[in-house]
Amino acid sequence: MRWLFRGLAVLVLAAAAFAGLVALQPAEFRIVRTARIAAAPSAVFAQVNDFHNWQAWSPWLALDPTAKTTFEGPAAGTGAGFGWSGNDKVGEGHMLVTDSKPSDLVRIKLDFVKPMAGTAMTDITFKPVGSETEVTWAMYGQNGFLGKAMCFFVNADKMVGGDFERGLANLKSVTEKG
Repeated sequence: MRWLFRGLAVLVLAAAAFAGLVALQPAEFRIVRTARIAAAPSAVFAQVNDFHNWQAWSPWLALDPTAKTTFEGPAAGTGAGFGWSGNDKVGEGHMLVTDSKPSDLVRIKLDFVKPMAGTAMTDITFKPVGSETEVTWAMYGQNGFLGKAMCFFVNADKMVGGDFERGLANLKSVTEKG
């Protein structure tokens, strides 16, 4: 009986220590990737500002070609919306363009439903550099307790950053082909 009590005490202390470590993790997260594209900012902006164009370059839509997608609001720019529901690789969620500045910025609010509910913001910016455009894709937001705990087991920067890198490479290919 004594060993059971000691085992339970060790388990409770381990859980408390883990919860304490999770609580000490930063609440804010930011994932950023950048690429250069041999095209004018206006050409790259046009691909990003219209969710209808994302089918050609999004790193996630290729993971489930049968995913159900919906478009809402204007065709492009502020107020344009895109929803998706697919397999376990893409999950379910909604994106809304909250700010669109031609050849400069597309800001998107991401609401994830599955596999885990959450909200994040995404900024895709366009900066002319000679005859090229430097495109920066950043996702940022707040991690709750579950998000912080997941960071112990999953490196979100590597996971999502890799998707951003594939997406930027696809965007480069699509835009440069014209």
